[in-house]
Order: sequence, then C-alpha cells, then structure tokens
Amino acid sequence: MLPKNSLAWGRSKSCIRELAAYGAARKAAIGTDKVFDFSIGNPSVPAPPQVDEAIRALLCETDSTALHGYTPAAGLPSLRAAVAADLRARLGAPVSADGVYVCCGAAAGLAACCRGLLCPGEEALTFAPFFPEYRVFVEGAGGVLGVVPPAAGLQPDLNALERFITEKTKLLIVNTPNNPSGVVLSAESLTRLGEILRAAERRYGHTIYLVSDEPYRELVYDGALPPSVLRFYDDAILCYSFSKSLSLPGERIGYLAVSDRMAERDDVFAALAGAARASGYVNAPSLMQRVIERCLGLTSDLSVYRENRDLLYGGLQELGYDCVYPDGAFYLFVKSPEPDAKAFSERAKQFELLLVPSDDFGLEGYVRLAYCVSGEMIRRAMPAFQALAESYGLT
Repeated sequence: MLPKNSLAWGRSKSCIRELAAYGAARKAAIGTDKVFDFSIGNPSVPAPPQVDEAIRALLCETDSTALHGYTPAAGLPSLRAAVAADLRARLGAPVSADGVYVCCGAAAGLAACCRGLLCPGEEALTFAPFFPEYRVFVEGAGGVLGVVPPAAGLQPDLNALERFITEKTKLLIVNTPNNPSGVVLSAESLTRLGEILRAAERRYGHTIYLVSDEPYRELVYDGALPPSVLRFYDDAILCYSFSKSLSLPGERIGYLAVSDRMAERDDVFAALAGAARASGYVNAPSLMQRVIERCLGLTSDLSVYRENRDLLYGGLQELGYDCVYPDGAFYLFVKSPEPDAKAFSERAKQFELLLVPSDDFGLEGYVRLAYCVSGEMIRRAMPAFQALAESYGLT
C-alpha cells in the first residue's frame, strides 16, 4: 500500500504546470506567436549581467573541489552573515547570521517551516487567495490548512482571522506581495496582525508562528520595499527566494531568517534545520551560494513588470473585465464573467488564451494571468481578449 497523500499529490498535479504543459504542446502545434500563455510565473527578464560574470569568475578563480563540494548544511557562514546584514540595513529586520538558513528556494523553506513547526493535527492558517502548494506543505507535515476568506479588494480579512484562530492554530502563512492577487500588506495591517497573534498567544498559552513568504519582495510598484513582518511580530520567520528578484527560478536558492526577538529562536532554528535534514537536503547548491554572495542586493530590470501590469490591466479594464489592481508581484487576478472559473478558462483556450482558474488558490470565480511575459505578446493578445469578452457580452 502506498501513502494516500503522496499518491493523491502525484496524480493531481499542479493546475499551473498542467496549463503550461498544454501551452507548450499548442505552441509546438500552431506556433509560439499564436498562443498567449499567461500560465506560469517564469521571469521574462534576464538575470543581471553580474550573475553570469560571477559564475564565470568563480569557475576560473575557485578550486573546483571547493566550488562544487559540500557546504555547511545551513549555508556558507559568509553568505549567512551577508544576508543578515542586508536584512538589517534594508528592512530594519532583527536578524543575525546564526538565524539564517540557506535553502533550495522558497518552496524548500516553506516545507521546512511546516515540518519543523507543526505537530500532527495542528493547524496552519493562511489568507485566500494563496499559492496552492501551501496545502501540500502543510498536509505533508501532518497538519491541517485553514483558509481565511478575504475582505474587499482581496485584502486579508483581519477581523475574520480573529475568529479562525483556535487552540490548534500553530502558524500563520502570509504572502506579500501576494501570488496570485498582487496585494501588498501595509504597515498598518502588519501592526494589527501582530496584535491579533499576540492576543491569541496569551489566550491559548502557546506560540503562534508567523511565516512570511516573500519571493516577490522587490516586485512592488510604489517605489519602496514592503515593510518586514519581522519588525511587527517577534515569533516570525521570513522565507525568501532569489527566483524572481534575480530571475533565477531554476537555480533553487533562497533562505529562511528567524527573528532574533523570538523567545525560543535557537530551538526553532534547530527544528527548521532538522526538518530540512529529514527532507533530504544536505545543503543548497554550492555554486549558487557563492554567486548570491557576490550579487546580494542586485535585481533584474524589474521595471518591465510595471510596464506589463499597466498595459494588461488598462487593456482588460477597457474591454469590460473586472480586475484586481496589483500593487506588487507579476500577476493579475481577473473576475470570471461566469461563476465557474474553470469553464471560463476552458473557453479562453478557444482563443488560445491560457489563464489559470482560481479554484486551487482557495477562491472561486477568478483567473490568474502571469504578466511576466513580453509586452509584445500582451499587445498581440488583446484581440483574443476582446473576442473572449464579446463571447460573454462584456463589450
């Protein structure tokens, strides 16, 4: 007999990757320029030139045995120190080097948080809409995922959160900027969030951890970095990936940062390290650790995404679509013209538009468009969006 969860996850697949695979097949069949693929959040801008320069330099300068050998499980000490210094300088976050754990992207970090913090039957909460893999990470740790419905504008409903927290609640996962909605948590929201969690800790007599998933931290459109959750709540862990900021999703490199203000920080860090060990990760890729150390603080040309947002949002609004205005990330959440978002997504395929239905994001009635694509493709897609709108009588 095979484990039921593993079998179910393997058979169900990711709705995002299934649509991307469908898109690849359509492109091969009719031509790339005839398919308008908004399915997957794969960065469309190249990594900064310094990344390739660092890779070439490391290959020439560094002994290959050391370059490709094991590093300490938590990462190179010099990289951990550099990450902590960067977080303190840029975000005012209370983090030191011995609270940083370098991991294989944000996914590995989130999975380690769930496995390291949740005991069987305990609950993790998150706000809808949310990244679908949260459910896999939580249930894979033996936990239960509770989903808090959103407030107006898809902002987190903090009043609802108070009602959802129970004695079984062990952690809350927030994602800012949000995938799929583009919503960014404000300082005011984080202040209130911290108050709610502290009151719940006193009420139930145990720690409730706040895990902040931040792979889109630099992808904001108001000119300032979002405030760090580590400044608003002591029992907090930051989970970060360089996949989006440096356009390196396939290199699998990121980190966890545990707040220095956490009362049991050392034990929590050990639990995260133990969870990563149990997952089979010896260390994050050695070469990429050294590349990141040389390129820390750099980003790709993220201005492209703002241009795409404005182009896509403005164009769809003019055609009669109801869109959630994104303050960050590179996704547009669009209200389905019919209650069944999956049916809307299927109809969109008739016009070669690949749109991800929102059901797996914990919220019905929307589709997600990843606008990390070329502006030229967005322009070419507009007649197809118009034809789709006309089929629903929107224009």
